[in-house]
Order: sequence, then C-alpha cells, then structure tokens
Amino acid sequence: MKLIKVIHKAPMRVAKISKRRQQIRLRRAMIELKLALSQEKQETKEMLDIYKRYSSGKAQKSELVVANKQFVDLLKGLGLGVFALLPFAPITIPLIVKLGQWVGVDVLPSSFSSSNKASRK
Repeated sequence: MKLIKVIHKAPMRVAKISKRRQQIRLRRAMIELKLALSQEKQETKEMLDIYKRYSSGKAQKSELVVANKQFVDLLKGLGLGVFALLPFAPITIPLIVKLGQWVGVDVLPSSFSSSNKASRK
C-alpha cells in the first residue's frame, strides 16, 4: 500500500519541482533584465550629460565617441521596442535577433549582449 502512495505522488512531486524550476528561471531572467535596463539607464544619463557638455564646448572627442555609441544602442532598443508592440512579439523578437546573428548584425543593445553579461559577472 505504501508503494502505491509513493508511485501515485511521484508525478505530483515532479510537477511541483518543474513548476518551482520554472519560477526560479523566470525570476533569474527578470533580474538579468532589470540589471541590463538599469545599466542602459545609467549609460543614457551619461550620454545626455556628454551631449550637454558638448553643446557648451566642454566635452572631449573621446567622450563624444562614447556618447555616439550609446546613442546607437538607444536606437537599437527603440527598434526592438517597435516589434514589442506588434502581435506575436514573443516569436518575432527572438527571430529577429537570431536572424541578425545569422547575417552578422548586432540587433541588441550592448547591455543585453551575451559578451557584456560575462564581463559583468
């Protein structure tokens, strides 16, 4: 009788474990997204500060290069934001990213790229 209870409860335990694993995976993905967005926010603030100083003639050329790279990242994020508004966004955005990798074009902003995640850790 005890063996029957264990066999009967096994699928329920597996379901609970897989549910918990999915919750942990989702939580980790949300934390990574939060960190990437906070990094983008900080870089955008720095970019705006550099452009403000450039308009008054106090910024250097090297700072302007960094600000221009961040501006390109900002445009990349806005481009993906347009696809987020379209129907089937959970399908189209990964497809666009994968297609960009296949063609050799970096579609994601720098804070979302996998090489930058490795350097942050």
